[in-house]
Order: sequence, then structure tokens, then C-alpha cells
Amino acid sequence: MRKYYDQITEIAGSVVKVTAPGVAYDELAAITTSRETSLAQVIRLEGDQVSLQVFAGTQGISTGDKVRFFGGAGRPRDGKPELVEHRIDIGSPAINPTRRLRPSKMVRTGIPMIDVFNTLVESQKLPFFSVAGEPYNELLARVALQAEADVIILGGLGLRHDDYLTFRHAFEEGGVSSRALMFIHTAADPVVECLMVPDLCMAVGENFALQGKRVLTLLTDMTAFADALKEIAITMQQIPSNRGYPGDLYTQLARRYEKAVDLEGAGSMTVLAVTTMPGDDVTHPIPDNTGYITEGQFYLRNGRIEPFGSLSRLKQLVNDKTRDDHRAIMDACIKLYAGARESREKRAMGFESSAWDLKLLKYGQLFEDRIMDLAVNIPLEEALDRCWEALAECFEPQEVGIRRVLVDKHWPRKLPESRREEQQKAALPVAGC
Repeated sequence: MRKYYDQITEIAGSVVKVTAPGVAYDELAAITTSRETSLAQVIRLEGDQVSLQVFAGTQGISTGDKVRFFGGAGRPRDGKPELVEHRIDIGSPAINPTRRLRPSKMVRTGIPMIDVFNTLVESQKLPFFSVAGEPYNELLARVALQAEADVIILGGLGLRHDDYLTFRHAFEEGGVSSRALMFIHTAADPVVECLMVPDLCMAVGENFALQGKRVLTLLTDMTAFADALKEIAITMQQIPSNRGYPGDLYTQLARRYEKAVDLEGAGSMTVLAVTTMPGDDVTHPIPDNTGYITEGQFYLRNGRIEPFGSLSRLKQLVNDKTRDDHRAIMDACIKLYAGARESREKRAMGFESSAWDLKLLKYGQLFEDRIMDLAVNIPLEEALDRCWEALAECFEPQEVGIRRVLVDKHWPRKLPESRREEQQKAALPVAGC
């Protein structure tokens, strides 16, 4: 251990400045007060002026306290045996893109709006764009319980304590605790610790992937991570960029998201993250930068995954490998639902609804109740069948815009009684003809 330094010159937020020569960037330090010892890390060097980021916050630290530096060798300070096995580097670089496999495997979630319309692919990185109050944590917990994964890693950033308990109880009751790891930073914890959570999740997930495991990493909420970066940058008096966030916000986010990978001869890591948009503004720096890094996004609004705006850029790599009607039913259902939205707007403005509008309106309601509702929990094949049934209840086969060969193969042979009566009435001859 090096000698003590007691020339603390400044305490601001979670950052302490001390005069200490011969110190290197990223070294660890221990600040000893009259009551406890706090760990810190070197985040800036200006000659002999060393800025330390205190992990537990600076409460209780005074300018007269002592600081000692050490190289982060991991030697226990309690006199117990040294840990020499299963060490993992934190914050290591992302894997070289040339060593990654082309994503080709679907991750089933049991959620039709994902499985059918924006399929999640192994090694993909996708955010949920949402606003505060939406059930994004419940949705992530459900994905964790139902997704095909060997290891589930949850990174909680700025979580309320009841949200943490929700995840914990869901994992215990769902029987996935034995293959789940949680790194939790609550809103009551020091903000600096929030910055460590994604790196811990990615390091552990990458290690399991190298062992041949399929890893699903869930991060909520990356806005808290970006806000922590902003707070530290302000404390360090860095020149602010867009809306006060640091200029390297894109790089900081990319360093974490780019850990998603499918490794040749090993496993994979898939990343799903929540980004709450301040003011529901998608042009805000956090979602704006995130959109450039990730391979699409899900929009969670009004308790549903919106079909318009949501996008999985890799879905075309797996849709042809699921069922022959997957892509056709996906395109037809979304096209007709867009028509249903337009018919609703026309009706709301007082326009008269045509017979085609009435069909679209009926279909739109069925689609929302049977497919879009997040309470729906069914396999992909059943979801595709439900889509066919909704189409058959509202339209004639020639009206849905799907190839005849697929219609002949998948169009429901047994329609509900109400739909059969409608077709029979339409077939009756008109009086006087």
C-alpha cells in the first residue's frame, strides 16, 4: 500500500480532489474517515491534482480525512485468503465485429407483438422507448420468465425499491432464480454506483456467453445511467453538450450496447433495455443516441407495444424460418390495422362510415383485444392462427392481400357462428332480381 495523503482540496457532489503525486488514471483509492472507509476511483488527473469518484457518496467525508491509493489488485483488506479464481475484467472492449456470427435464431417471448411483428433475434440489442408510468418493468420481468435463455441478467438502474421487489418475486415465483443474476442500484443508492451496473452486467454476461450459454441481459432504466453521467460531468465541470449531457454520451452508451454478440463455437448475449423518454420526446439526446446504436426499438404506449414506430431490423433474418405465412400475415395485419386507425379518425371527425370502414373498425378492435393486449401470452404459432381468425371474421379471403396459396393453406375452415350468419345474409338474392 502507498502512504496516506491528507491534502483533500475540494469536495463536490460525489467527487473528491486530493493532491497526490505519482497516481495513475483508473487507480482505486480508500478514503478513511472517523467512522468508515469509502472506496473511490481516479477519474481525472491534472498534474498532482487527482479527482476521485467516491462510490458510496461523499457524505461524512471532510478535508482532513486520509486517502490511500492501490492498484486494484483485488487483495482482501480483511485478512482473508486472496481470491485467485474466476476473475472477470470489467469494462473490457467489445468483441471484434469480424468475430461475430450473423444473427439467425429467434428468441421466443410469448408476446405476439414481439414474436409476430417485431421478432427478437439472438445477439440483438433493442430498447423499449417509453415514458414514466408505463408497465415496462413488468414487461421485462415477463420476457425474462418466458424467453429462451440459459442465463438471465438484470441490471437495475435507479429502481424504486418496490420495482426491485417486483423483479425478485417474479423470478422466484417463475422458477428462474437459479439461472438469474441481479445487479441492483436503487434510487436511494449513491448516483455514482449507477454507472457500474451496466459494466457488471455485460462483463458477467460475456463470460457466460464464452462458456456457450445463451444470455439475456435486461437493463432498466438507461435514462438513469445517462443522467448519472450528466451529473458526474457537471461535477467535473466538463463542457456540456446537447441539453447538458456529456459530449461522449453516444460512446458511453455504445460501449455497453455493443456487448451484444453471437460467438462462433460459443454462446450469445442479447440485450433488452428500457429508455424512458423525458417528455415523451424521441429527439431527446438519450433515445436519439440510442436509436443510432441499437437495431430498432419498441415503443410502449398506453400499456401496449405500438405497431407503428416499433421496429426490429433483424426480424427478416428469422421470419422465413418460423412458418411459411409469418411474413405475409405480419404485413397484412399491420396494413389493415393502419386502415382501421384511419377509419376511426374519419368517424371521430363525423364522416359517414362505409361498409369497408365498418369491416376495418371491427378488425381493429379484434386485433387490439386478441393480439396487442400485453396480457395475451401465447406461442408464435397460436398467435399466427389468431391473426388468421381475426381476418376471417372481418374480411373475405380476397380482401386481405395475401397470396392465394397461403390463403388456401391457412384460412380458417370453421368460422364463428356470427361470421357465418353474416356471410349467409350477404349471399341472399336481392328482392326484385
